[in-house]
Amino acid sequence: MTLLASSPSAYWYLTRGSGVVTLVLLTASVCLGVLTSVRWRSTRLPRFLVSGLHRNVTLLAVAFLTIHVVTTLLDAYAPIGLRDVFIPFLSPYRPVWLGLGALSCDVLIAVVATSLLRVRLGYRVWRTTHWLAYASWPLALVHSLGTGSDARTSWLPLLAFACVGAVALSIFARLLHGPGDLAVRGMTAGATIAIPLAIFLWYQAGPAQRGWAARARTPAALLSSSPKTYATVKKAVAAAPSLPTSFDARLAGTLTETASDAQGLVTVRIDTAVRGGLRGTLRLALRGFPTDEGGVTMTSSGVAFAVKGSPVFEGNIVGLDGTRVAAAVSSSSAGGYQLSLQLRVDATTNAVTGTVHGERV
Repeated sequence: MTLLASSPSAYWYLTRGSGVVTLVLLTASVCLGVLTSVRWRSTRLPRFLVSGLHRNVTLLAVAFLTIHVVTTLLDAYAPIGLRDVFIPFLSPYRPVWLGLGALSCDVLIAVVATSLLRVRLGYRVWRTTHWLAYASWPLALVHSLGTGSDARTSWLPLLAFACVGAVALSIFARLLHGPGDLAVRGMTAGATIAIPLAIFLWYQAGPAQRGWAARARTPAALLSSSPKTYATVKKAVAAAPSLPTSFDARLAGTLTETASDAQGLVTVRIDTAVRGGLRGTLRLALRGFPTDEGGVTMTSSGVAFAVKGSPVFEGNIVGLDGTRVAAAVSSSSAGGYQLSLQLRVDATTNAVTGTVHGERV
């Protein structure tokens, strides 16, 4: 989590997650709002509880929408500015589909603002504005499918159309139990069927197909096939350090040991800096039963080895004989190393010194 928080990609993950949660909460808010309008209740859920739940779910949706907006602005990947959050269809990044999200955001802001000023505005103005909240839901749905990074993965479309099904069922419940002219109710039922069908057909012809990013007007510099992006990636690869096939280096660091837990196990951690043949860090963690001689009978272990600018190599201790340690570490993008360590530990200060030899696998 520390690595994630210090990486620009953290904003991308937070934007995706908060956007999906906002859509789910808006769906729940719409369904509860429809049930409230027909004064629905049950023995376990009295009407005042349904109404209060509707209000709180809506406020929670606004909170996650705020996270979604803030992380989008902080993420430097796409050229989205503060103006694009509130003024639709002006962004250079997928303007139509991002603009629908901006409209949905504007509607929710209007609903919250009028709710806070309800006493001064009057019931009629508040109620008219409050009905706009239902318009924010389909806008958010199409925005999620048209702009979202996961539009072609299986889980987001399934979640999106599950939300559509929930809203459709709540509207049918409203038509069955609520008052109103029969012709109007029939037209509403037809629209309830036609709109989800239209969204599904649009999704199949658009976001579900290859090349949607380009057709949605993603800037060419952000497309993986663009010359600028290719040049940027090529430059980054060229700038990465060239890892040797073998190396010898010095180690210097500290040793820490935890007290025995309920199972009688202790954890010994060795944190060292690598200098000489390479510059980086090497960390070892051993877990096991303490011995009478002051050592540890190892039951599990973990090793992390990193050179500045390179991927982190992770693995385990595969051999332990006194102060000699053998470890195997690997990275999905850079292969692996067999490490041979010779360690010296100062029993007074717990300072660790030694050497490490590495061979590429």
